[in-house]
Amino acid sequence: MAAKKMHLAQFLVHGPSYHSLAMWRHPETAAANYDWTQPELYQHIAKVCERGKFDMVFFADLNYISDTFRGSLEPALRYAAQAPEHDPIPLLSWMGAVTSHIGLGATMSVSHHHPFYAARLWASRDHLTGGRAAWNVVTSLNHNQAANFGEVRQDADSRYERAEEFMEVCQKLWHSWDEDAVVMDREGAVFADTAKIRRIEHKGKHFSSRGPLNVVRSPQIGPAILQAGTSPKGIDFAARYSDAIFAIQPRAEDAANYFAAVKGRMADFDRKPEACKILFGMQPIIGASEAEALERQELHNSLVPLDGGMAILSAHLDFDLSKLDPDEDMAGREEPELQRLKTRYRKTSGEAMTVAEVAARHGQSVGLPQFVGTPASIADQMEAFMATAGGDGFMLSPIHCPGAIEEFVDLVVPELQRRDLFRTDYAGKTQRDHLSQFD
Repeated sequence: MAAKKMHLAQFLVHGPSYHSLAMWRHPETAAANYDWTQPELYQHIAKVCERGKFDMVFFADLNYISDTFRGSLEPALRYAAQAPEHDPIPLLSWMGAVTSHIGLGATMSVSHHHPFYAARLWASRDHLTGGRAAWNVVTSLNHNQAANFGEVRQDADSRYERAEEFMEVCQKLWHSWDEDAVVMDREGAVFADTAKIRRIEHKGKHFSSRGPLNVVRSPQIGPAILQAGTSPKGIDFAARYSDAIFAIQPRAEDAANYFAAVKGRMADFDRKPEACKILFGMQPIIGASEAEALERQELHNSLVPLDGGMAILSAHLDFDLSKLDPDEDMAGREEPELQRLKTRYRKTSGEAMTVAEVAARHGQSVGLPQFVGTPASIADQMEAFMATAGGDGFMLSPIHCPGAIEEFVDLVVPELQRRDLFRTDYAGKTQRDHLSQFD
């Protein structure tokens, strides 16, 4: 039986650092002398990834600078711990203008917006990109983000209850225009058939919206929906709405459990398992030899200051790690915010890691496994991970930029194609086309 073909997506941030706090100060980033604030860099990346036949480029986004670690903004700003971050959504149109196939995704939280605004924004983006838009739907996890909008962070149950209704309203709005509602009868002076355009008259616990949307039906009827939930509530949300999930699972065995949990829930929402692709994060570190790749890994990881790792991990947990002894066992802590790290971080031997060890690892890759080696051995590692995890593909995160993305496209993609593990061309035009190509 032939091996399953992979889907590939490229992780990006409109900022100086992605998953790696070493990225902005990496010697190869410095040598490239790039300006991360300028759209031309991201246009270049989009063209490179389209040349590599990727499913999509995908922007994460956070609307805050964290003061969680030590109660100060200083550590996040000093180490560029996902700060600053510019809005990635305007970049999608810039990138769409110089490409014709690759999907274009970005994150936007539903916690501080009204669904009419989001439905209009994303339907417009879908039109502007010819059906290549993808929206990563998230809720706000950090008190800093809520405070920026003059609000108080809600608990997980409340956030997801609100998010469910948010998506319900968006779906109604995207469907408020029939596909053939626009008739353009110039002689009869009829632009649209009003019988095919409906108010939605939504009145719920969190939102009211009369509708209809003032955007005609978009190529995908709204964007493709992405999600990254790992909690039971997040898995349910993803199983109901998502076309693809970005998942961080350092070990293939844990990834297999997550894959089974999501796919097993989809039938409860009358969806086929293949309707939602699960892309596991990975951080490739490529060398001409195994020894060179290991040297590049050692250099990269050494560039992450411990306090930088503490700052970014504190932000992601919304828990101040300066309250803990760096040498104590992280798995022994009982705080609710720390519980998910008990499965994400442990040593190869299975032993628990200290607070400092977890923070260092988080600063290097935010828990993404590092696949280190020659192009052929990285392809081996990807193939083995998928064989165990049962995943649908990978979300790639670079260790320096520009340069690392180009290396993967030029060196690893041809190896995957030679093994018939990845497409040699696109079979469709839209983001959903790409995600369903190998069904």
